[in-house]
Amino acid sequence: MVVAASLVVVAGAVAGVLAAFDDGGRASDEAGPPEVSASPRPAPLPAVPTRSAPATTASAPPSPSPSARRTTTPAPSKPAKKREHRTAVAGRLYRHPDSQVLAWVRSHSGDPRHAVIASRIAEQPAAVWFADYSPDTVTARVAAVTSGGAALGRVPVVVPYTIPGRDCGGHSQGGAPGLDAYDTWIDRFAAGLGSDEVIVVLEPDSVAQAECLSAGERADRFASLARAGRVLKAANPRARVYFDAGHSGWNAPGKQTAWLRQAGAASPESSDGIFSNVSNFHTTADEVAYDRRVLDALGGPAGLGAVIDTSRNGNGAPADGELCDPAGRKLGRAPTLSTGEARIDAYLWVKLPGESDGCKGRPGTFTASYAYDLASS
Repeated sequence: MVVAASLVVVAGAVAGVLAAFDDGGRASDEAGPPEVSASPRPAPLPAVPTRSAPATTASAPPSPSPSARRTTTPAPSKPAKKREHRTAVAGRLYRHPDSQVLAWVRSHSGDPRHAVIASRIAEQPAAVWFADYSPDTVTARVAAVTSGGAALGRVPVVVPYTIPGRDCGGHSQGGAPGLDAYDTWIDRFAAGLGSDEVIVVLEPDSVAQAECLSAGERADRFASLARAGRVLKAANPRARVYFDAGHSGWNAPGKQTAWLRQAGAASPESSDGIFSNVSNFHTTADEVAYDRRVLDALGGPAGLGAVIDTSRNGNGAPADGELCDPAGRKLGRAPTLSTGEARIDAYLWVKLPGESDGCKGRPGTFTASYAYDLASS
């Protein structure tokens, strides 16, 4: 059976005020290219359909991956401390003020869809994506988000998405020009994490979609991901870092777990657990069951948990396997750090509902008609 990969969001700069496209009759329906996040359109890969479309923010193309195993730059680290259990993040999630949906709400108060979109989508906290390779500015942009959350006593969710070879060279290709450059970018990303609680959703699809890489290229990527986890947690010991588990309709738990272990997801010095269902539609119940199977197989400290993207999974995945803005979907559970489920640390909106995959609106733009359909179903 053909399985579906995540529909991954592509992001631009964090700061800035968003403006609607001046596109005639569509201007009231679409927000402009995102300063915070955008969504690509899916395109198939052999065996595993992938998720993406041209990014709205240009990224440097990846360099060819080395054929021999690369020795990664060691992570800066503190003396290792053995940690067998960690408590879950407390408090409430942070809603960053610069997002496409908030820009649309601010500029379309007279639109008949305004109340529904404002109350059911715009008021919810969502992740902030960093998908452009911009090492000179990434520290300040991450700090703008984490300091904003800290000032309100809220927990931000940030998504680094610049792994080289992203999307296996497909429509969402981009990221850092090589793994050495990626390691440096992660160092600068980590420098913006601050000292308060923050959730890091580390590189969607970077593990689940690794089949397209050679064994040597996978080893190199997984070494950089493990290093990234160590760097992020060394920079901010209160950061919680989650690794890519794909979703319940993709790789079998055993296969996914083997790769996750190679990527450092079982090590408390790198990882707090796994994430699943990013930008996809599988039910929360299916994801909870899948994530527990992966965590059981993964081993590691008892405190390892999972976070699940529930932004568009209210009706589950479409029966026909459609990945591009499928009809009949609805919002899933609201983002929360209190799931009531053992080993499930949070339900998150990693993809912002209403940002089109490219079928109900232009790729990477907030489309009010799509958002309204999701929010009113």
